[in-house]
Amino acid sequence: MEPKTTSLWAQQDQHQGDRWRLFRAVAAATGADTVFYPGCYVDIAPSFVFGSVTYLDSDRRATGFFNDRAGIAEIIIQHDGPAAPDITFIAADYTDTLGLPDEHFDLLISLYAGFISEHCTRYLRIGGTLLVTPSHGDAALASIDSRYKLSGVVISRNGNYRVGSNHLDTYLISKKEQHVTVESLHQTGRGVAYTKSPFAYFFTRVA
Repeated sequence: MEPKTTSLWAQQDQHQGDRWRLFRAVAAATGADTVFYPGCYVDIAPSFVFGSVTYLDSDRRATGFFNDRAGIAEIIIQHDGPAAPDITFIAADYTDTLGLPDEHFDLLISLYAGFISEHCTRYLRIGGTLLVTPSHGDAALASIDSRYKLSGVVISRNGNYRVGSNHLDTYLISKKEQHVTVESLHQTGRGVAYTKSPFAYFFTRVA
């Protein structure tokens, strides 16, 4: 493993095993196999648990990281992942034309990377899951997108994660009265302050 690959992963994995625990919970809840992770930077943790992951980022450090195939394979093995992981890395911006098949992936990951759902929902199959954090407004955007239905919440407690689906009608309730639109979310670039604050949301693509 190249030293640069090691140091980049150490920076990503500052809370050791955090993303591993997250994606184990997500995998158990969704049964997903094919995954698309735009804005991934060097977060290789999905490949610890999912069979096939396509990563995308425009950062040159991410390109160097994923080009070290032996290094990332070693990281994956250290975390009980497959010895021959199915990994694709695309060096691009997620707003670009990517040449990926429509409605192909089981899981679309949107973690702190902007309006992923706006540009990448086309690649998620009907019935597939969007995993999205509330920051940067993408969860709020998904909540007003007719292609999506809220199907779960990811709760973080004491460094562990669980996925719940009870009382979903009590989530996504704004703390103050406001009309959330695509335009308003783009204007602020921030999420909506809700009365409940799970770590992330599951939205199922329904159309």
